[in-house]
Amino acid sequence: MGTSKYKETATSTMQGNQVIYSEEHWRNLAKLRLSASEMMKSLVDAHIYCIVYGSIARGDTSDGSDIDVYLPNPPSPTMIEATLESTGIRSNKREIVQATPNYAAKGYIYIDELKSYSFPLVPLRPSEEDFTGFAGRITYDELAKKQRVPGVNKDLVLIEPNEQGHTETPIKGIEGIVAKKLGVDTTIVHQRQRTLERRMRVGRTGVYIKRELGPDESFGTVFNEIANGNAAIRRRLRKKG
Repeated sequence: MGTSKYKETATSTMQGNQVIYSEEHWRNLAKLRLSASEMMKSLVDAHIYCIVYGSIARGDTSDGSDIDVYLPNPPSPTMIEATLESTGIRSNKREIVQATPNYAAKGYIYIDELKSYSFPLVPLRPSEEDFTGFAGRITYDELAKKQRVPGVNKDLVLIEPNEQGHTETPIKGIEGIVAKKLGVDTTIVHQRQRTLERRMRVGRTGVYIKRELGPDESFGTVFNEIANGNAAIRRRLRKKG
């Protein structure tokens, strides 16, 4: 993620730092959100629920902000790909990623380096369902209404949008308040806090599984091959059944 050139911290208040967005920041945010809407439209038209989350939902975007359209309750990967291709959206890379043995495996369809679609390949645990709520998430209709939502960034700072930009407040010591503001369980706040604090200390570690798909391979076939050698995935799939 790049450092934003489009905002400046104006004041510090009891509610946290007040950040004022420049006109350039608003313009770039609008462009990113338009791109996100265009990516989501074919799915929405096909009645496939999708969201975007993170800085694009909160408003605190930067030069390197990406767009990940997330399908929390996806149909089959084949249907997702067919829906996108029917409107001329082509992938330049597809892969299956599992960050750690305890995390849900996900499919990724990349349009370019900064645009992707992602979806779980196994049933999600409640804490995993809450992850996007922790970061801040919005739907296609909310994007169209120019809504922004609160969420926590990767520096563990609560971002709360307002008309001028946003306020930002470190979440340490106010985890319960943050959970209420975001509508998520306190457990997810503490889990994400531990994960991100560890990342700050030791940096990013490698992912557990990362398998790029060939042009003639399907998500289903490759995922089944991975599951055959992965007991944790097989347990989740049995729960799904």
